[in-house]
Amino acid sequence: MQDRGWWLGAALSGALVVMAGAFGAHALEGQLAPRLAAAFETGVRYQAWHTLALLALLAWRATQPQTGQRLAMGLWAAGMALFSGSLYAMALTGATGLGMITPLGGLLMIGGWLALAVAVLRARPPGQSPSGSA
Repeated sequence: MQDRGWWLGAALSGALVVMAGAFGAHALEGQLAPRLAAAFETGVRYQAWHTLALLALLAWRATQPQTGQRLAMGLWAAGMALFSGSLYAMALTGATGLGMITPLGGLLMIGGWLALAVAVLRARPPGQSPSGSA
């Protein structure tokens, strides 16, 4: 299976999204200051969206591998770890200094979207030869 590690990572990220969402909704309910609860929820939401995007990109890659797809996946994965991870840690520990890491994760996720845009612009339609004729 092509990209087995990426598929595994996406599956585990999806599981973590559900666990973190349930944990935030039940175990943390009423336990956190509102801004920390909101930060935790933001981390879950961004991880969920980027996990879905990763799955979609993996599906595209399975049928039409393109330069730049792996870069986008790597930037998203690193971005999720830094962005969502720092928000989870900040909410659970109260260590507000971790908030300095969050924007770096956001920049990595933006970079992933830009890498995807470049991959799309470079992609040839299926069946088109490199010279532009079918």
